[in-house]
Amino acid sequence: MSEAAWSPEEIESIKERILTALETVIDPELGIDIVNLGLIYEIDFAETGDTVIKMTLTTMGCPLADILTDSIHDALKEVPEVTNVDVKLVWYPAWTTDKMSRYARIALGIR
Repeated sequence: MSEAAWSPEEIESIKERILTALETVIDPELGIDIVNLGLIYEIDFAETGDTVIKMTLTTMGCPLADILTDSIHDALKEVPEVTNVDVKLVWYPAWTTDKMSRYARIALGIR
C-alpha cells in the first residue's frame, strides 16, 4: 500500500491556496471576486491534482459562465499541485445575496 501524496493538513493548505487563487477571479458585471460573492460552493482536490470546483451563478441565464470558467482555469494555474480543473455549475442551493461576504455587501451597498 503506497503512502498518500499529501497529509490531510497539506490538502487543506492546498484547498486554501485554491480558494485564494479563486479570489482573483472577478465577476465583470459586479466587480467583486467570485469567492466574496458566495458563488463557490465546494472545492474538491484529489491527490492526483484533479480539482473540481462546484459553483453557481447569480442567475441561471448568466451570460458570464464561460468567462468565469476560463478565468478559474487561468487562476488555478498558479497552484502547482492542481493538474486538472473541472468547473461544475450547480443550481442548488440557489444563490442569494445572503451568501455574499460582508465585504461584498458593503462594496455593493447591500445590507
